[in-house]
Amino acid sequence: MKGYNKILVPLDGSATSEAILPEIEKLASAFGSSISLLHVVPILTFSGSMEPIVQYETITEALTKEGEAYLRTIEKRLKDKGLTVESHLLQGNEAQLILQHGDRKDVDLIAMSTHGRSGVSRWLLGSVAEKVIRHATKPILLVRSAG
Repeated sequence: MKGYNKILVPLDGSATSEAILPEIEKLASAFGSSISLLHVVPILTFSGSMEPIVQYETITEALTKEGEAYLRTIEKRLKDKGLTVESHLLQGNEAQLILQHGDRKDVDLIAMSTHGRSGVSRWLLGSVAEKVIRHATKPILLVRSAG
């Protein structure tokens, strides 16, 4: 069986996205894999003719700092378990950047969680995991979160 040398793990800061972490810990330990954590800060759009109360740059800067702190926390937790981990923070379209980052870093596996929505709620809210699955050129491990 082919091993997984490098595993990409996209995280959005939610408990749902972190549901993949126990499985990744097992895989990385079994194969000696390195883990590449990825957090994407989405591009915010404002509609309407009024200026937003808070400037775009202020919000983006806050989300970036929050994302960096979040990644440091997860990275430390995994490194404390003896795993090899690197973190990356990007800004843009989540699904598109997950796919591009996976190709750029030449990962062997993209591992992520899904909320498991179906029907109208999935249609209304969209699914980053679904978009990644539809366009991925790398193997995908998808875990449905309990919540």
